[in-house]
Amino acid sequence: MQPNQGPTAAPMRTAKKPVFHRAYLAATLVATAIAAVGFWPTYFGPLLSGAVDEPSLIHVHAVVYVGWLALFIAQVVLAGTGRVALHMKLGRWLMGYGVIVLTAGLLAAWHGFGAVLEAEGATRAQTWVFGVLRELLFFVPFFAAGWFYRRRPEIHKRLMIVALTMLIVPAIGRMGFLGAPVPLWKFMLVWPLPVYIAMVYDFGARRIVHPVYVIGIVAMLAQRLVLPLRNTDAWQTIAAKITALYMALH
Repeated sequence: MQPNQGPTAAPMRTAKKPVFHRAYLAATLVATAIAAVGFWPTYFGPLLSGAVDEPSLIHVHAVVYVGWLALFIAQVVLAGTGRVALHMKLGRWLMGYGVIVLTAGLLAAWHGFGAVLEAEGATRAQTWVFGVLRELLFFVPFFAAGWFYRRRPEIHKRLMIVALTMLIVPAIGRMGFLGAPVPLWKFMLVWPLPVYIAMVYDFGARRIVHPVYVIGIVAMLAQRLVLPLRNTDAWQTIAAKITALYMALH
């Protein structure tokens, strides 16, 4: 006797629709929203109203960073919709673009250092540039690790989410509604939101949080806690050399 194979028979297997990309897309969109909200009062808003007064370098810097966010969103969509070959092909360009992001950040830091130096003096400029260099220094290891682990997607995608989140930190300091300066607890509540979203998904799907996210959160907290280092003799020595170099070139 053959088993009933009529039209009402239930299939033995049901295909599972991939959902991981939804969480990663949500995290990426939240990171983009944080950047937009943070920079709206000081840059994007005035730019749209024609009231922004910034040198060309700052506009280039903004375009490069917006381009990074756009490419990142495209990568998440490609991976989440199964177009892995195109994702990997574009990924090589994204990693190269990351070097451009880093270069643009350094050039903007150099310009900003000079502007603060002329307007507020050496002490303030040296304190300011510490913060910028610290932000880039914490971004680079996660970005480089993302490239190193590019053929191990479970690690790669998590490293890239952390790297993306590292890069939006300047937006938090510009959110005046959080306070000035932003308290540490608010900083650590808002800034890591993209990583928190990915962590919640990890825990819901796997009942475990990937170590990359834990390391990322610890690194974000460390980035805030190292601020007192800008008052040490070691940093003052480095900052004095930066100031001397700037003065020699200008």
